[in-house]
Amino acid sequence: MTKGRMEAFSDGVIAIIITIMVLELRPPHTDDLAALRPLIPKFLSYVLSFVYLGIYWNNHHHMLQAVRHVGGSILWANLHLLFWLSLVPFATSWMGESHFAMWPVFCYGVVLICAAMAYTLLSRALIARHGLDSLLARAIGNDAKGNLSLALYAAALPLSIVDPRIACLIYVAVAVIWLAPDRRIEHVMASQPENPR
Repeated sequence: MTKGRMEAFSDGVIAIIITIMVLELRPPHTDDLAALRPLIPKFLSYVLSFVYLGIYWNNHHHMLQAVRHVGGSILWANLHLLFWLSLVPFATSWMGESHFAMWPVFCYGVVLICAAMAYTLLSRALIARHGLDSLLARAIGNDAKGNLSLALYAAALPLSIVDPRIACLIYVAVAVIWLAPDRRIEHVMASQPENPR
């Protein structure tokens, strides 16, 4: 089957996730600027999560440009990714409400590492369907950036128990690593005149 329906569904789900997140940012009941101060942790956690969702949306879009067909296992792998992304609003809200306390920061890290593993599984399912010589397989290569991200998340989880601020800095660092668009797929597709298989 073609990828269009899966791509449209994923775009819609990510848009809904972002909408749910922003609805958690409730305005203060007074009109003075001091009333915004308690909202700073919630706003910072929202910004971080918005960036992460943007990164996933961007890279998901690029990944699907390098393939033409999807199958049942890919659909389930994609739903697995969307499941973890759908938990981002909960983890974001808890982390912001708690002012970056230990267990909420740990929970946020669990959601991030599980989403990253789900994205890796989706890319592997797509490569398995299209072959090791496919555009996607050549573009992803050994996925050093993805592996580094998983290692940093794994380090952040125990560190969130020691000092949640360190874990938050790691989460920000991973987002910064991915903030620059991943151009591997674009480069491979630009050098390949034929359509992806």
